[in-house]
Amino acid sequence: MTFTKVLGSFCGALLIFLLGQWAAELLYHTGGGYGDDYQQGYVIETGADDEAEEVVEEGPSFEELYASADLGKGERVFNKCKACHKLDEGANGTGPYLHGVVGRDVAAAEGFGYSGSLVAVADVWTPQELSAFLENPASYAPGTTMGFAGLGKIEDRVNVIAYLDQTDGDMTTLEVPAAEEEAAAEPAAEEGAATEMAQADPVPAQDEETAAEEVTAEEPVTTEAEGTPAAEAEAAAATDTAGGSDFAGLVAAADPADGEKLWRGCRACHKLDDGANGVGPHLYGIVDRDIASVDGFRYSKSLEELEGAWTVDELNAWLEDPKAYAPGNKMSYRGMKKEDDRAALIKYMQTAAE
Repeated sequence: MTFTKVLGSFCGALLIFLLGQWAAELLYHTGGGYGDDYQQGYVIETGADDEAEEVVEEGPSFEELYASADLGKGERVFNKCKACHKLDEGANGTGPYLHGVVGRDVAAAEGFGYSGSLVAVADVWTPQELSAFLENPASYAPGTTMGFAGLGKIEDRVNVIAYLDQTDGDMTTLEVPAAEEEAAAEPAAEEGAATEMAQADPVPAQDEETAAEEVTAEEPVTTEAEGTPAAEAEAAAATDTAGGSDFAGLVAAADPADGEKLWRGCRACHKLDDGANGVGPHLYGIVDRDIASVDGFRYSKSLEELEGAWTVDELNAWLEDPKAYAPGNKMSYRGMKKEDDRAALIKYMQTAAE
């Protein structure tokens, strides 16, 4: 009798529990049993999606990363390649030798049998083409016999390509478009500001006539600043630099800040610290230094045969077209075409040594 009462009590409690659950589901139903036509009652805008979109920014370009590549890290990344490739010229292994591979024609290593898929995708191994290949060889050149899975991080690819680039002493310099656009945007902004000032503060007619009379006066107007000893010394230095050539005047008047932006394209190979050679010789005190005179750096024969010093005019000719200035030199830089850019860069290197 006692057992029957206990069992009945348990069944009754279970029944009450099930009835309560059923009633709760009717009152607070949250499932999707009403089909696809139901809609959310309201949405609270938190702005989280907009913030996420605003935070996303593009990273530095390949050219910017290449300009600041770390050759030491690139050497460590190359440890993954040693099983198949060698850096000795002509020493093929499972894969072709990689001495001087940057800038070399695709499938150009003598004595190595390439797969036809590589020849079909590119002509020259530029740093950009090598980066695309190393990221995913099988996708870049379907059918290639190279079984390497690839380097996912762009920093790893940049560093190892730069390391391979310097194996033949002929480092490739990539132009950084962002730096050029920034340098070009500043003069435009200054012109815009000058236009706004001219529109906002027109010169009265009387003042214009007075100014015209002053300009046409026979006696030149000398300001107090121009008559100071410092100004006279600066003018004399500008005249004396490199024999007082026109280009020397451009260098004297150039803004070192503009040259610092252009220096970004040089720092992958050169340093401005005294005695700190890299892929190229250090450029500390380059102006008026003897050509090919840096201790501890091995120059190409074409530069060693040149006599004289790196005057601003000699540097101007060199930076404009290194191959034409010293045919046969190992520097692969194509040159700086704008004279104002060359003057600003030389001015910056001068200032860095002061």
